[in-house]
Amino acid sequence: MCGIAGMFDLRGRQTFDAKLLHAMNEAQFHRGPDEGGTFLEAGVALGHRRLSIIDLSSGQQPMSSADGDIVVVFNGEIYNFRELAEELKARGHLFKTRCDTEVILYAWREWGERCVDHFRGMFAFAIYDRKEQSLFLARDRLGIKPLYYAILSDGQLIFGSELKVLAAHPGMPRILDPFAMEDYFSLGYIPEPRTMFTGVQKLHAGHTLYFKRGLPEPTSKQYWDVSFTPHAVASEEEWTEELIRRMRDAVDVRMVAEVPLGSFLSGGVDSSAVVAMMAQLQSDPVNTCAIGFDVAQYDETDFARMVADRYQTNHFERVVDSDDFDLLDTLAHHYDEPFADSSALPTYRVCQLARQQVTVALSGDGGDENFAGYRRHRWHMNEEALRSNIPQSIRGPLFGLAGAIYPKADWAPKMFRAKSTLQSLARSSVEAYLHSVSITTDTQRQKMFSASMHSDLQGYRSVETFNHYADNAPTDDPLSLIQYIDLKTYLCGDILTKVDRASMAHALEVRVPLLDHHFVEWVSGLPPSMKLRGQEGKYLLKKSLEPHLPNDVLYRDKMGFGVPLANWFRGPLKQRLRDSIADGGLADTGYFDRDYLKKLVKQHESGQNDHSAALWSLLMFEASMRTMGVT
Repeated sequence: MCGIAGMFDLRGRQTFDAKLLHAMNEAQFHRGPDEGGTFLEAGVALGHRRLSIIDLSSGQQPMSSADGDIVVVFNGEIYNFRELAEELKARGHLFKTRCDTEVILYAWREWGERCVDHFRGMFAFAIYDRKEQSLFLARDRLGIKPLYYAILSDGQLIFGSELKVLAAHPGMPRILDPFAMEDYFSLGYIPEPRTMFTGVQKLHAGHTLYFKRGLPEPTSKQYWDVSFTPHAVASEEEWTEELIRRMRDAVDVRMVAEVPLGSFLSGGVDSSAVVAMMAQLQSDPVNTCAIGFDVAQYDETDFARMVADRYQTNHFERVVDSDDFDLLDTLAHHYDEPFADSSALPTYRVCQLARQQVTVALSGDGGDENFAGYRRHRWHMNEEALRSNIPQSIRGPLFGLAGAIYPKADWAPKMFRAKSTLQSLARSSVEAYLHSVSITTDTQRQKMFSASMHSDLQGYRSVETFNHYADNAPTDDPLSLIQYIDLKTYLCGDILTKVDRASMAHALEVRVPLLDHHFVEWVSGLPPSMKLRGQEGKYLLKKSLEPHLPNDVLYRDKMGFGVPLANWFRGPLKQRLRDSIADGGLADTGYFDRDYLKKLVKQHESGQNDHSAALWSLLMFEASMRTMGVT
């Protein structure tokens, strides 16, 4: 795994500063501590940090074609590079290495912008074509690898694998985007293509950008999307056999490495499935890594051990202190943008543990999005059954009033916490789904932001992001629709961002077989009833895995990485919360309503309400602003 950086003059051929390129490249040293390289000529500057995985003795970047006319910097892995190399050799291209980077060079020469159609893998890369005087940026289909870019006022394009790469350039805009702030405080992350700064963007997953010197605007293309095209009818037995075959294949192609390889093993269905497939594909024991917690309600290590024992893995385990909040500023540094998913803390620790044993780790990310495995999928479909039977003209006023009247009872048993459900039933389907995944409500954000911030928002609400994807979705099935929204927002903006930054902080490459695009395409075409059957999510996945995993692993309540935020804010982080949010800090920025911030802190400290999600988002926002030098 690696990091890329670069500058490209869209108007002429200015000479770029080698020291500036070096600074941008070194800002991501952690992504590739093995080697670093740069390429400079009039009008273009490319940088690369390398974590050596395949073809350790060669494959250095930036890499040029034999005639020097094409130069590439690349972050990721192309899993079918050997087959592509043979195809390209048959077409007359000569190879000097046995690495996947060179395949990208000659695929560009052979197929141009359509080269991405031929790649199976995770990637973000930039190709400079001297003859065309062009720069081509591409990102993998699901957004596993990140790519940031900005076009500056002087016609200069800057790009990199992390926002801190661009921040090393003095010309990078540092004006906060109010729309991104609305999205962040709604979702806990900033969905693409926005970033925290106006004028700086993330390249959409499954998209390319083509810049040609002298042309006023780049050409943006979407080269892939999940289709949800239904399969021909088959028996459940046929589908379970096909699922295992396809999963095994997706795992198999990701086990190629010339460095130690292993897998995360949380004890959940998805990571356990990956370990089961790995164990069946190799004769040596699989290296597995698990994180445990010193609080039983957050600990899944017993289930991880069940799988490790069944497949006799080399199992490495570490117990983490549940009060592991000292990482807060470390996370702000690695994530650059505000990021409020508190499971980033244990994810950082499991990557740290894994790197002590392996250089490449497989993960089970993507299983919940593919197979409707989140609780919110069940809740949403239960609510949809009611929404579909009551017209919006009746449902909106009726449940809206009930939701407004019903008290917010965080202290009460779950069966009495009906306020959120009533509010959801009053909304449209898409608005209700946003409500179910949001860390703050529309009402809370209305109160949280200052008058000047509301003026800057000009009425923008984060639901517009969800509506955009819903309007362009290739399906109108209610379950498939929210899965599609998840793939475009939560998976890319939260899950994959979390794992990329946490793993790269430790120079660990993470591969995600359940997000193999062939596998995702096939799963999307399964009937929704094969994903969510009644109240059982991941129905077909679990049925398929019954011969491979214990029932105690397959059929138990989902836990996930929990963090005791509520207790932290009433204990060890109490003073920091006051200093960073209520008594200065964010209260003085002008973006927030000072009195409301103080009210949030006071109500949480007293136990009157649990505002831990909102307070954590505010705390991480403040830490990120400080880290990025924004006041």
